[in-house]
Amino acid sequence: MKLLLRTTDPTVIAFAQVLLEGEGIDSFVMDVHMSTLEGGIGLFPRRMMVADRDLFIARAILADNAVPDGL
Repeated sequence: MKLLLRTTDPTVIAFAQVLLEGEGIDSFVMDVHMSTLEGGIGLFPRRMMVADRDLFIARAILADNAVPDGL
């Protein structure tokens, strides 16, 4: 799996997931439960991962829709 997106904004993650699902690309969001440890203040970024084979097209989809990747 490769890192596609890193952000502290949960709406960006949700939007990116919907875009990728619409194109048939599976994604996995890491660090979702860190908010429990940080007290919900959004200090730690969440990471969205995709399969190696889907990275190029997933980046293109996010770029076409002006989704910031945070990398």
